[in-house]
Amino acid sequence: MKLIAAVDENWGIGYKGKLLARISEDQKNFKATTMGHVVVLGRKTLEEFPHSKPLTGRTNIILSRNKAYMIEGATVVHSIEELMELLQDYDTDDIFIIGGQTVYDELIPYCDKAYITKIYKSYEADAFIENLDAENSWEIENQGEYRFSNDLKYSFNTYINKEPLKFKKR
Repeated sequence: MKLIAAVDENWGIGYKGKLLARISEDQKNFKATTMGHVVVLGRKTLEEFPHSKPLTGRTNIILSRNKAYMIEGATVVHSIEELMELLQDYDTDDIFIIGGQTVYDELIPYCDKAYITKIYKSYEADAFIENLDAENSWEIENQGEYRFSNDLKYSFNTYINKEPLKFKKR
């Protein structure tokens, strides 16, 4: 399983339900990386998408505690246990965790690779993910070259988890 996220210098990912920054090249990279794959996300993250609709060209799995929540074009699960059961139907290399914080918190330990757009700026944030630079089991595989968009400096980095947790099989 993989994760993909854009983080600031403090590993912040959002503020009041919104991304910290919108970088066109990052959005293109996200689309290219996840297209044709399974994306796992929380309901709140889905509601930030255009028209609150699932991503086209991908299998969308939404995690929501609301048992009545349904959305056309996606599979909705209501617990981590239900999600893990469903994910066994897919190749783990085909699964991307795309947010938000609660979903990342639950699933990062199961991920073997992370695609991180590192934004070299600090924002006011109220949503964060684990700082992979500070975790012993994670190491940087590829430090991308610095890129610039308007006043923002960023890079596309890849991390490897040397000790991912394994799914419990049925």
